Amino acid sequence: MPRNHLANATSPYLLQHADNPVDWYPWGREALNLARESGKPILLSIGYSACHWCHVMAHESFEEPETAALMNDLFINIKVDREERPDLDRIYQSAHQLLAQRPGGWPLTLFLTPDDQTPFFAGTYFPPEPRHGLPAFRDLLQQVTNAWQGQQQEIRDQNRSLLTTLSRLNPTPLDDDRMLDSAPLETARQQLARSFDETHGGFGPAPRFPHPASLNRLLRHWAATAIGGQPDPRALHLVEFTLRRMALGGINDQLGGGFCRYSVDDQWMIPHFEKMLYDNGPLLVLYSDLWQITGKTLFRETLAATAGWVMREMQAPTGGYYSSLDADSEGAEGSFYLWTREQIRALLEEEEYRHLARYYGLDRSPNFEGRWHLHNRASVAELNQAFDSSAEQARALLSSARRKLFRARECRPRPGRDEKILTSWNALMIKGMTRAGRLLGDQRFIDSAGRSLEFIRQALWRDGRLLATHKDGHSHLAGYLDDYAYLIDALLERLQTRWQRPDLEFARELADVLLGHFQDPEAGGFFFTADDHERLIQRPKPLGDDSTPAGNGVAAFALARLGHLLGEQRYLGAAEGAIRTAWEHIRQIPHAHCTLLEALEEQIQPTETIVIRGTGAALEQWRRRALQHYAPRRFTLAIPSSETQLPGLLGAREPGGETCAYICSGTRCEAPIEDFTLFDQRLAETEVPPAAAVAPPFEGGSGSYKRVRE
Repeated sequence: MPRNHLANATSPYLLQHADNPVDWYPWGREALNLARESGKPILLSIGYSACHWCHVMAHESFEEPETAALMNDLFINIKVDREERPDLDRIYQSAHQLLAQRPGGWPLTLFLTPDDQTPFFAGTYFPPEPRHGLPAFRDLLQQVTNAWQGQQQEIRDQNRSLLTTLSRLNPTPLDDDRMLDSAPLETARQQLARSFDETHGGFGPAPRFPHPASLNRLLRHWAATAIGGQPDPRALHLVEFTLRRMALGGINDQLGGGFCRYSVDDQWMIPHFEKMLYDNGPLLVLYSDLWQITGKTLFRETLAATAGWVMREMQAPTGGYYSSLDADSEGAEGSFYLWTREQIRALLEEEEYRHLARYYGLDRSPNFEGRWHLHNRASVAELNQAFDSSAEQARALLSSARRKLFRARECRPRPGRDEKILTSWNALMIKGMTRAGRLLGDQRFIDSAGRSLEFIRQALWRDGRLLATHKDGHSHLAGYLDDYAYLIDALLERLQTRWQRPDLEFARELADVLLGHFQDPEAGGFFFTADDHERLIQRPKPLGDDSTPAGNGVAAFALARLGHLLGEQRYLGAAEGAIRTAWEHIRQIPHAHCTLLEALEEQIQPTETIVIRGTGAALEQWRRRALQHYAPRRFTLAIPSSETQLPGLLGAREPGGETCAYICSGTRCEAPIEDFTLFDQRLAETEVPPAAAVAPPFEGGSGSYKRVRE
């Protein structure tokens, strides 16, 4: 069977469409020139390999010969992997929202003018037959063609208006004489609290996404109030309750670890079954922090299971992390994860089955298409009451039952895995695995992150610039803002775990590229693409958090920390400039800009930078003490006394005595401390007191918040 122009792509998503009868092209000069020469509009389809509805539309329309013939006759057809080309996805999602007056999604379907690639019609999924108020896809193709042939002037007028609006989406900076203030921090806390689901946790109605940036904002808000002596326990409750319900819910793989993309219901019960690397990296950070704060077993177990899944299923032999696992297997959504009662009974002893069935609701009606997806329905205390077992017995039975089910599930046909390695998503996971390893004291997780970082250095760092993606030995596509910002942030996390001079030097190199090629020198902030990137219809500055943290927020946060560490004013100025540029957006909708709020908080209350110089066991003792309690504004480096010729301000942090600590808050530095007792007392002033997190725990069960004894 002849293949189309996607046959040589590296993207697994594009290769999934290489045998379609549609004459697909990848985005590039060949397709764009053909559109100009032919005068045919471009049909642009954007998706990703783990997207369920992308598969549905492919089966219904792109594999259907008559539909494909119509597409080939009327359009130049371009297929884009949104994970490899987030620049295109970001621009055309914005255009969709402007044209359709509603949020987009995937698959994203747009029709573009052939000469300048401006969209004049946009939608998402379209069915093969009219339903749910949507036209049949073939009818839509003909309607768009008729409009293009008969209404070109009107389309051109609309396009001019659209391009003008897109150009205005980038913000104008705050006047230089206006002060940044903390009002958006409190407003964000109020907005998030108002949208909180008191019964199930999370924010807003289903579909329910984890929103790590929102949860992190609340956790930092709680920490600030606790350090200030007036803790806000409700802010901590919103985080703990949400992460507990997620950990016990179907969005979390109860047997193998790892979180799915989102839940289709309010209860976190039934997910869209794809697992994305970019969700699990930030969730590892959150569960690590919550484990450090509360010491509760569920968070440690969830953390360890998620990290275990990452190493077992998502890390390539070469070191990089793969992108995602598909929602589908055996031609159906979720099949890998679903069970019948008979399958489970055949695998378990009677006592194991009784406890597992009550715990996960197998004694209730099936929750997904006649089968069960495991989701917590009862607490351990309720199991004890029902079966006269102890807590230890119940947990042991559940654990042994889960192990047996996991081993049996491993023999099933597996969901597809997108094995491209993305720099930005790897950076998110490097940070998550490093934090998890540091707080759990598990060197395996730290080493796993180190292997990914080394892969990026070897395969994706070329001639002083990052590349965005790697697959089958081939790295390509110029790096984006997120690649640089996330990786600097991950390197700073690595440096807190173990001093490595190459990590600091790499962070400096990345920061210099960020300033040299992505920064807007006039208005401030950072563009998503570099100044030498392919020219597109827009050059956006991402400010708000979406499925991943906003690049401008991460850049401002990381550059401020690096700037204070080194005394590098260029980094500090760029960080403040990004916040000032985004100020009106932050002020108007604070809760949509939680990553930028982290950077704002550290502008108002600058990072507490601790540099410890010493040797051997004493150096490690001081480092561990500095990182012992939750102190989100603290950044700690423990540098051996043997290190010399350190860059910037670090060069002035000379060893003194056996061990010496330098503590600075922003540009204000204190006298060096050489006594461990004094060091311990000083640290206690700017970290959360352990007693502040004590609250009645929650253990399992559906419905409202239940307080029980652990």
